[in-house]
Amino acid sequence: MPDTIEIYEHKGEGYAPFLIRDGWQVAQLNHTAAQGMDGIRKLDMHRLTDEAFILLRGRAVLIGATIDAGGKPAFRCVRMEHGLTYNIPVNTWHNIAMDKDASVIIMERDGTHLGDFVFLELTADQQCALKAMISEILK
Repeated sequence: MPDTIEIYEHKGEGYAPFLIRDGWQVAQLNHTAAQGMDGIRKLDMHRLTDEAFILLRGRAVLIGATIDAGGKPAFRCVRMEHGLTYNIPVNTWHNIAMDKDASVIIMERDGTHLGDFVFLELTADQQCALKAMISEILK
C-alpha cells in the first residue's frame, strides 16, 4: 500500500524547506540569533513569490516595510497569533523576529531558498527604531 500520509518536521535552528513539489514548497523556520527579537539587522524581498507564514509555537513579530525615495524604511509590525495565516506579497521587504522557542511554517514558490531573494541591510538607527517597535508590540 502506498504511503497515504507524509509527516515532516524540522528540529534544528533556522530555515529548512522540507516539502517541495511542482511550483510550491513548505518550509519551517525556527529561531536563530539573526531572527531574535533584538537581532534583526536586515530585510529581505522575493521577486517571484508571495510568502505565507503560520506561527506554530512561541512568539513572533512579522515585519513588513516600504522604502521611501531616500532609502528610509517605514516598518509595519504585527504580533503573530496562532491559527492565522499571514501573507507577504511579492516584492515586499520583510523579516520575522522570533522568541527562542518560536517556530513558523512558510509556504512559497519552489526554489525560493535557492536564489529568489535580495537583502537590505539596516543602519544602526533603523535597527534601533525597529527594536523599539517590536518591544512596544510585545507589551
